[in-house]
Amino acid sequence: MGLMAYTILVADDEPAIRTMLEVILSADGHEIVAVQDGKTALDYLRDHTPDAMLLDVKMPHMDGFEICSRVKRIKRLRNTPVLLLTGFDDDQTRDHAKLVGADDIVYKPLSGKNLRGRVNQLIEARRR
Repeated sequence: MGLMAYTILVADDEPAIRTMLEVILSADGHEIVAVQDGKTALDYLRDHTPDAMLLDVKMPHMDGFEICSRVKRIKRLRNTPVLLLTGFDDDQTRDHAKLVGADDIVYKPLSGKNLRGRVNQLIEARRR
């Protein structure tokens, strides 16, 4: 069964994590747009509507929570699944993610197979 190719925005300030996410997600044939901070992510979102976003919670200039809450207020982007990426598995992080309307939380260290499945699932659910 051939998956559709999606465009996925990845924002993380750590080059190693960005590269890893690109490798994991492009394995399904998706096009990955990788940026290093929140400001660059918002610049991209001004003119583009990706199929999903993977945003690191902790980034310079603007964190993943802030980007997510902005995205969810924009009609064109509101239905784009947002996955927040974090090293913290705690109630505060989960509550904050819910508050900004994130669709899923992904914890570091990452499991590639799990991540690919969740991204595809979220996008496909939206398309139905």
